[in-house]
Amino acid sequence: MVVKDVIEKPAIVAGGGAPEAYLASQLKEWSDNFEGRQQLAIRKYAEALEVIPLTISENAGMDPIDTMTTLRARQSNGRKWAGINAKAGRIDDMLSLNIVEPVAVKEQISKSATEAACMILRIDDVIAVSGKK
Repeated sequence: MVVKDVIEKPAIVAGGGAPEAYLASQLKEWSDNFEGRQQLAIRKYAEALEVIPLTISENAGMDPIDTMTTLRARQSNGRKWAGINAKAGRIDDMLSLNIVEPVAVKEQISKSATEAACMILRIDDVIAVSGKK
């Protein structure tokens, strides 16, 4: 299916959790423009994105706190394709190592996860409303 996805939409991004970590940092920065629930929702979405590089680092046997701190520092210094090189157990530039993923797969994962979260929130709203009767 990955080959099919690349043929249908020939675009790739770096792997190793690099896009998720970068997007999370950009969302956290952007959330400062909001207040209240909107800001909280944006920040929580950013935290959810960071689970991907965090999980990669844990599965690679790396210290997750040190790894995430180093990853954030490198990306904030302009190295946005820095990600988790699980094979070597360190942070590397994923594009230079040809560790890539199809954009189509990333899009589908993001859409599915967001839709699932929205459905859960809707169910919580229904339960909260039914409990007030």
